[in-house]
Amino acid sequence: MSALSLAVRDSKTMLRRNLLHARRYPSLTLNLLLTPVMLLLLFVYIFGNVMSAGIGGTDRSDYIAYIVPGILMMTIGGTVIGAAVSVATDMNEGIIARFRTMAIHRGSVLIGHVIGSVLQCVMSVVLVGAVAVAIGFRSTDATVLEWLAAFGLLVLFALALTWIAVGMGLASPNAEAAANSAQPLILLPLISSAFIPADTMPGWFQPIAEYQPFTPAIETLRGLLLGTEIGHNGWLAIAWCLGLAVLGYFWSAAKFNSDPK
Repeated sequence: MSALSLAVRDSKTMLRRNLLHARRYPSLTLNLLLTPVMLLLLFVYIFGNVMSAGIGGTDRSDYIAYIVPGILMMTIGGTVIGAAVSVATDMNEGIIARFRTMAIHRGSVLIGHVIGSVLQCVMSVVLVGAVAVAIGFRSTDATVLEWLAAFGLLVLFALALTWIAVGMGLASPNAEAAANSAQPLILLPLISSAFIPADTMPGWFQPIAEYQPFTPAIETLRGLLLGTEIGHNGWLAIAWCLGLAVLGYFWSAAKFNSDPK
């Protein structure tokens, strides 16, 4: 069997293992999904009219259209925390050490985690998107090509954050530490343009909101779904995604291949 065939076969096996774990223990994914859904309902039904006026809208429906892209990106940030916890659990329980001694492709262990997490991100985004549609979100101005581009952006962003989360899991001594170290993936969307435009924030705070990965990704997704201007945010979002994916990959590979202490 060629090296490529071996890698594909073992990666499929590891992917199946991780999906079975997610199916048998769904509480982690459901708990991570609860935060974006609750924030969506809170900001729409409690603050919707006030926030809509703040962005120049006329009623709650304008704010629904504004907030949903940010909530979808936040959903990805929350879901990938499960990957960090899962990897840290495997490391702590010794199963990865066991995998190292077996005749399997070494990279398949991480690939299984990454692909499984990306699939969970897609399913989470679909569920949160369904809630958004149920409360009034519509994307009537988006073309088929823009929908495909939006889906591609979500998958690419999920892939990038998953590799970062896997690195966090490998670097953490236990699952609790992995969950704590991955908390910025939920906190960063709160200080982005997810809820209010960055240019309405205090001047000293605007660079924090603008120069981080979530804001250009959110603005790009918002432009694709709502037909607004994307500007330079599209290229920035792609650059952030590729940069984080490469950084996370090499970090994860280095931690995985290092000798256990």
